[in-house]
Amino acid sequence: MADNGSMDVPEISAEWYRDVVDAAASSPEPVQWFVGHATEGVILLLGALLLMAALSRRSGGPHDRALALVAPLPALLAYVGSEWFKTVVDEDRPCRTIGRAIIAGTCPPPGDWSFPSNHSTVAGALAVTILLLSRRLGLVALPLAALAAFSRVFVGVHYPHDVIAGVLFGALVAVVATPLLARPAAELLRRRTSSAGGPVPKLASRSRP
Repeated sequence: MADNGSMDVPEISAEWYRDVVDAAASSPEPVQWFVGHATEGVILLLGALLLMAALSRRSGGPHDRALALVAPLPALLAYVGSEWFKTVVDEDRPCRTIGRAIIAGTCPPPGDWSFPSNHSTVAGALAVTILLLSRRLGLVALPLAALAAFSRVFVGVHYPHDVIAGVLFGALVAVVATPLLARPAAELLRRRTSSAGGPVPKLASRSRP
């Protein structure tokens, strides 16, 4: 185990980190640029796919429309959870403790902890939520989430176990939270539909004198 802040980092993760960063350093500049900018671009693309998946459900019944309404919430919950984990684990960034060169961007400041990766967490949550809404779009989203996670190691700001844990945590939150949030939303939509489609009360007729 390698000592890293208040957390012992698995030695195999530190070795993988060195291997990836060394490979990144020797890669062509266009590859460095692409992977270095992949994270933010992929998150935006996953957001667009989530919107498409949600819109595809809006013409369905109450359950489908409820899924569309709650679709953004699992990623938000996963992000908040990952931020909480960071304050508990306090794992320092590998770009400070191992001393390898950063390929793209800069090393985050001290106190911006490494475990788990926020970007990977959000990517995992978005990808799995998309898969729950649309199998076709989900099969596109999953490899994109993997690319977002890998890019964080490539640029040197996360260990491999940071991004693996982030993707898995985000996926777990999406699997659990999506149906739990959709259930009460669907019930509320059913009640509104039932209320709107109920019989219209007749006006009382005036009695003639």
